[in-house]
Amino acid sequence: MNANAQIWVDADACPVAIKDILFRAAEREQIPVTLVANQYLRTPPSRFIRAVQVPGGFDVADNEIVLRVVADDLVVTQDIPLAALVIGKGALAIDPRGELHTPETIAQRLTMRNFMDELRGSGVDTGGHAPFHARDKQAFANQLDRWLTQRRQARH
Repeated sequence: MNANAQIWVDADACPVAIKDILFRAAEREQIPVTLVANQYLRTPPSRFIRAVQVPGGFDVADNEIVLRVVADDLVVTQDIPLAALVIGKGALAIDPRGELHTPETIAQRLTMRNFMDELRGSGVDTGGHAPFHARDKQAFANQLDRWLTQRRQARH
């Protein structure tokens, strides 16, 4: 793992609780965390946390993340196609519920996402995302901690 790895956040749909975990991790681990969104984002004052506002439009924030991400970075996103793109560049992706996407898992997740899109497109009500729970927040924190531990070990 690259000891200079950093965290990118697809921030438009990222829960506040997850941003708070990331803000604390940025300070504790002195790791750059960059939130990318097509709206203004308030961030706490920190030399490790920044926000990038991109113009509105389809996939503009995603494209900005793909442009900037490098191998071993971590991307926080619920967007499966974005996760697939950053994994293709050697980064990892984790969703706000703590699911880690890897080269081994992303193809299946992309296939399932496309299948669900087809169902919705044909008028089938597939429900939606389940409500965000404390267990999701804990799963995310645990997965983030594993990644941070690997980064820390790479630095020493």
